[in-house]
Formats: sequence, structure tokens, C-alpha cells
Amino acid sequence: MMKAKKRTKRSRWRGSRTHGRSIKLNKGKGNRGGKGMAGTGKRADHMKSFVIKYLYPYFGKKGFTSKSTERKRIKEINLKDINEILNKFVEEGKAKKGKEGYELELKGYKILGDGEISEKMTIRAKSASKSAKEKVEKAGGKLILEKVQKE
Repeated sequence: MMKAKKRTKRSRWRGSRTHGRSIKLNKGKGNRGGKGMAGTGKRADHMKSFVIKYLYPYFGKKGFTSKSTERKRIKEINLKDINEILNKFVEEGKAKKGKEGYELELKGYKILGDGEISEKMTIRAKSASKSAKEKVEKAGGKLILEKVQKE
């Protein structure tokens, strides 16, 4: 004959010293899972929530980037921006008005071709896009570049 209602496992633990584990297993510290940061390695799914919550930068890359692998960043400026802040360049000494229009010193910049220029300009820059070169020459100016461009 079968029981009408079986007690839950939890209620069967009541009054038990070992909660279903043998005394031999419970005795030592063998199957507890470690102390502190034990088990927080690469496959630490049981500790991941704790680590993410309380020790945030624990996972991820560390270290530094050497000079040889560091990405070289070039400042870029569009023709429309040059047109808008031409007066500011004159105040800063990056540009001056000459007989042949404006002369701009933008060393370290790459000139991009978005927009148009209204004045005749001679621009010294690190590099320039094809469209920027065409637009400056179309306006009667010229681009003097620091390095030879690959086209």
C-alpha cells in the first residue's frame, strides 16, 4: 500500500545532525568549496555573480600597450570647419593673410573634403583626402603635404 502524502526532503532533515550526508563526509572540511577567492577562475560560474557585483574589474584584460603597437591618432579637420573658424586660426597664429590669399599652418592634421572653401588658401598639413585636394585647387589654392600620400 502506498503512502497518501510523502514528507518533503527538507522536513525529513529536521532533527538530523547531517542533513542526509554521512558523518564521515561532514566531519572534515573537504567538500565545502574552498575559502575566499577559491574557485574564481576561468570557469567560475558559481562565483561569477559575487565577483561581478563586488569585485568589478576582476575579469578582463590588464596591462599596458607598448609604443610599437600603440595606434597613431591623427587630428582631422574638414574644409567646412576651416572655413568657419578661419578668423580663430588668424588670432592663434595658425593662419595669416598674404598676397596669394590665406596661408594656414595645420601640421599634424589631415584635411578632409566635407564642405567647400570660399577663400583662396595655401594649406600646410600632414595629409589630405583626394576630394579635399581637388576642392582646394578648384578654389585657386594649394595643399602642401608633409609626407608622400599613397593614392
